[in-house]
Amino acid sequence: MRSRPSRSAYDEVSSYYSDTRRVTLAPTPVLEGFRRADVCVIGGGITGCSTALHLAERGFDVVLLEAQEIGHGASGRSGGQILTGLGTGIEQVEGELGPDAARRIWEMSREAVTLTERLIERHSIPCDYRKGYVHAANKPRHVRHQRDWIERMASRYDYHGLDWLDRDQLRAHVVTDAYLGGVFDHDAGHLHPLDYTLGLARAAQRAGASLHTGNRVAEIDAGEGGRLRVSGRRGIVEAEFVVQATNAYFSGLVPELDAKLMPVDNYIVATAPLSEAQVAASLPSDAAVSDARFVLDYYRLSADRRLLFGGQVSYTGRQPFALDLRIKRRIKRLFPALAGLDIDYRWGGKVAITLDRAPHFGRHGDKLYFAQGYSGHGMALAGLAGQLIGEAIAGQAERFDLFARLKHRDFPGGRRLRTPLLALATTFYKLRDLL
Repeated sequence: MRSRPSRSAYDEVSSYYSDTRRVTLAPTPVLEGFRRADVCVIGGGITGCSTALHLAERGFDVVLLEAQEIGHGASGRSGGQILTGLGTGIEQVEGELGPDAARRIWEMSREAVTLTERLIERHSIPCDYRKGYVHAANKPRHVRHQRDWIERMASRYDYHGLDWLDRDQLRAHVVTDAYLGGVFDHDAGHLHPLDYTLGLARAAQRAGASLHTGNRVAEIDAGEGGRLRVSGRRGIVEAEFVVQATNAYFSGLVPELDAKLMPVDNYIVATAPLSEAQVAASLPSDAAVSDARFVLDYYRLSADRRLLFGGQVSYTGRQPFALDLRIKRRIKRLFPALAGLDIDYRWGGKVAITLDRAPHFGRHGDKLYFAQGYSGHGMALAGLAGQLIGEAIAGQAERFDLFARLKHRDFPGGRRLRTPLLALATTFYKLRDLL
């Protein structure tokens, strides 16, 4: 079934994913009155749902509060790529924490991918998961960097899942003249992000967690006996621990955490279904693709053979001018065989980046845990974050604390100036992409 938005409307309600969802939840009513729990999770994306699932399976009494609907944010609206690594290069982690810690974090990023696969299989989540991912090189400097990256990962991290593809080999996956080559990651893949998120939520419900939508949290303060009180729309939860999993959808609950994030509006389209000839002339191997530019394109085929194409961004909260036209031009430039293909769906949403693009995990005080700022790598890492938070609350915090050792600075400029400053910096990198 096709959505019927206006040709210029990129809203936060309708998406290809919402029209093709297959997972149904038990009712998630607004929480009313007073409720005690072991843990209150704020946010119904992958981080929150994974946390609720892993804690409920350990026997904790968990209440999850979501302001909108489960999967409303980036978890249910993203490009759906399941990637190894972090939003930043592992060499940055190595420089900050040392080689041993960096290797452990790299291995946990791989674990995030295998955890995604295990959760899909264990909980029978129908989310069209498929393997294969290409990181394409636009410029000669990208080629040099990617070939060095393959060698570094093999020699220093014993990771041999990366293959270099020259221009001709790349065409087995991406039929375009736009790239000079690329890296094929055998471990990475892609899926239907909303069904995956809803699948985690359904599994959490079956494990005993209570999920409540339409519950925007207004305040976290001290409760009785050292517990925390979470005040929602019409109800209050008092819990031993609280997990903030709101990410780009700022809650304002802990301003110190918000200062570490920049919300970025991202836009995706879904075309009309491709013919077999069009698939063969564009993405014959069904791999997901992103390029190596700072402001990148990313795309893949849906299960019903639509091209899902994203990457246009806005740091100001305003939709870029002539967005449909710009995306159509990008598609035509990459794949001439797809010129003139109709766009059936268009949608937008927010992702969260940190200043150095590393994920931001930690505690605020002793009782409040958080995980945020995945910087484009959240589909797999957010599921791992939920598992690590569950381990930490249960008393095994070593793995969570390793991520929490990564230091994060506030975005410069404060609330008024940080968006203009980031937009200015992005303009510089856009110009560099042209060189």
